[in-house]
Amino acid sequence: MADVFSLSDLVELPLLLGGLGLLWRLALSPAARAHPAAARLGRWEITPLDFGLMVWGVFAAGVLTQLAVHQLAVTLELKNDAYFVVAAPALPAGMVLAAAGFHWHARVRGGPALFGSDFFRAGSVAFLMALPLVAGVALGWDILLKLAGLPAEPQDAVQMFLRMKSPAMQATLGLYAIALAPFAEEWVFRGVLFRYARGRLPRWCALLLPAALWAALHGLTAFAPLFALGLVLSLAYERTGNLAVPMLAHMLFNLNTILVLLFDPPQ
Repeated sequence: MADVFSLSDLVELPLLLGGLGLLWRLALSPAARAHPAAARLGRWEITPLDFGLMVWGVFAAGVLTQLAVHQLAVTLELKNDAYFVVAAPALPAGMVLAAAGFHWHARVRGGPALFGSDFFRAGSVAFLMALPLVAGVALGWDILLKLAGLPAEPQDAVQMFLRMKSPAMQATLGLYAIALAPFAEEWVFRGVLFRYARGRLPRWCALLLPAALWAALHGLTAFAPLFALGLVLSLAYERTGNLAVPMLAHMLFNLNTILVLLFDPPQ
């Protein structure tokens, strides 16, 4: 058994099977398709000018925070792993702080809702439903990349995580990947971009564009799997109207990925 299945395989298999069952019951079965759940995400009443200023402000805050942290790291003479661990969270941290400020501002009141009722259950279900879909797409995408002669190396952040010798630095980077990055990315790509596009563009376009932009930021190797994950996260937000749902699903997905990397690192 140990020669056939790794420890991560024994954990992943029940999750994948559970996710397939939920996909069938909630999305693919005749009953689910005959009676689809109504979307709870209403139109975001914000002017294009206010939306543009908000997006610019969020990204500007992220860039300024990153520059400030970079300067601090240079002053402290941090290098290699230490520099990466300190600098990596700077951009999303600045974006989160700015987005939170805009969220409470009167001009964008009625924007992304957070922590509604039952978000934990809904987020866990969204994670489980995404897992087999992302795994299948990742397998097919890896085959296509190899057939095309394109590199299929893990993301730079993944390689950095696996190369780290310090457990403390690994834990810090893991905490960033599990908590801060999903919070920031979901707020920007689902809570802002998808929410704004959903009431103004055709539904298919509103679903595809934020997912494609988000996946493209993670590189070619991860593009197709994360594009599929982005679609699931947008659909979960659309169905529940609660941004905490895709945030939690994203956090659980990253936690699952880190555990797989630790127990079954790529050769």
